[in-house]
Amino acid sequence: MSPPSAMYAETSHADGVPLKAAFDVKPVPIHNNKAQTLEDMANKWEESFKFAPIRESQVSRAMTRRYFNDLDTYAESDIVIVGAGSCGLSTAYMLGKARPDLKIAIIESGVAPGGGAWLGGQLFSAMVMRKPAEVFLNDLGVPYDDEGDFVVVKHAALFTSTLLSKVLSFPNVKLFNATAVEDLITRQDADGNVRIAGVVTNWTLVSMHHDDQSCMDPNTINAPVIISTTGHDGPFGAFSVKRLVSMQQLEKLGGMRGLDMNRAEDAIVKRTREVVPGLIVGGMELSEVDGANRMGPTFGAMALSGVKAAEEALKVFDERKRQNAA
Repeated sequence: MSPPSAMYAETSHADGVPLKAAFDVKPVPIHNNKAQTLEDMANKWEESFKFAPIRESQVSRAMTRRYFNDLDTYAESDIVIVGAGSCGLSTAYMLGKARPDLKIAIIESGVAPGGGAWLGGQLFSAMVMRKPAEVFLNDLGVPYDDEGDFVVVKHAALFTSTLLSKVLSFPNVKLFNATAVEDLITRQDADGNVRIAGVVTNWTLVSMHHDDQSCMDPNTINAPVIISTTGHDGPFGAFSVKRLVSMQQLEKLGGMRGLDMNRAEDAIVKRTREVVPGLIVGGMELSEVDGANRMGPTFGAMALSGVKAAEEALKVFDERKRQNAA
């Protein structure tokens, strides 16, 4: 006799009763136990469809087991990317391709990764990228309309979802969304020089309630290189560079200047760099450090700043790893 189409492990309850025996329901086969495709299921919903059995606790365990295993695995990471907007995801994409041997953690304060790149400007759907940023789209396989000096993706969500899916498919990349970076881990050498050596994290909803609740201690991730791409100043924006000022590693922030696309995009890409040892800053967070112009609804600099951030990270990684191990 052929096996049933719904198979599951013979686990037990706490009281010792076999899980399989606890279900007084036998799996109902679909299409003679041969449902291999959606076509096999077509028009058979009433006569033979039934999900495989499950206990609610199995769902909880399947999620929590993996989540806490990820926390354990990435507590010591190689690179942490703060912010899963277009710059942070582009950085993760380049690093994931170039160095599958590295453990890369992405920390995103929002529930939905992607930052502001789900839409173009003013809730319009199309995404504009000035050339030569189309080479990044070519690498991703995202189609676009060529308008001469710039290209247009028909919907920003096409860019964001494609990039996000490719990043999450890398086995060495883990996204922790709905998680905020609350502080930076620092190390001080004999000369008093400070190096960034990790991040302090908490669930975003917890971070938002530090003023009205107490004793909500954070979690931590050690890493030789942190790449901060949290955007311009806002509730969670420009967090890392503002923290550098408060810890007296930067004298002050330059503050983002008015909108000038031609100046802004070049400046953001060219100035993507390690601002202090162990901390690389990219994207619009740099505008707050350098006093760069705002660029508005054009996204080429976000993607190419991510490309450059990945390059900068790999330039310093070995040295920062050696320092972290000392």
